[in-house]
Amino acid sequence: MDTAPTLRGEGFVLRRWHADDAPALVAAANHPDIPRWLSGRFPHPYTLADAERFLSGQVVDFSDPLFAILIGQRIAGGIGIHPEQAGRAEAAHSALLGYWLSPSHWGRGVMTRVVGAFAPWVMDQQRLHRLAAHVMPDNLGSAAVLLRNGFVEEGRMRHAVVKQGQCVDLRLFARTRECLPD
Repeated sequence: MDTAPTLRGEGFVLRRWHADDAPALVAAANHPDIPRWLSGRFPHPYTLADAERFLSGQVVDFSDPLFAILIGQRIAGGIGIHPEQAGRAEAAHSALLGYWLSPSHWGRGVMTRVVGAFAPWVMDQQRLHRLAAHVMPDNLGSAAVLLRNGFVEEGRMRHAVVKQGQCVDLRLFARTRECLPD
């Protein structure tokens, strides 16, 4: 985890996670509505031990672009990518986007602005041709964020995940650009 680069936008800052972010991460992440829309890797309650596991790289790979979202100098969420199909040369320019935001900031356009700054930056930095995102069917806010930022809904992945013992579909969104020469 390094401290650079830092991306700044209207009302937010994106920066790499720091090892000492654990207490602030717990404060931002410990809300039952957050994991409702995320993979099972995001627990509730979100404890100090969960934050320490995350920040030590036991949950995600910090060699991928992963950023804390700061609002008013306080952690309010996270955004990042990981290779969609690691190890496959033909998919080397494709990645999966993930993000979350503390509910106290929902409905204010924050995530629309964050994705609007992060998506083009990460596509340039990682030389991506495709940036995809999976969205739970009822997460209309996240779908709207993606559509406002040039993502196109490509379809539905039937029974893609299990949440609370139930098979759940995922909506598939992607933002693409022309292939870059190697």
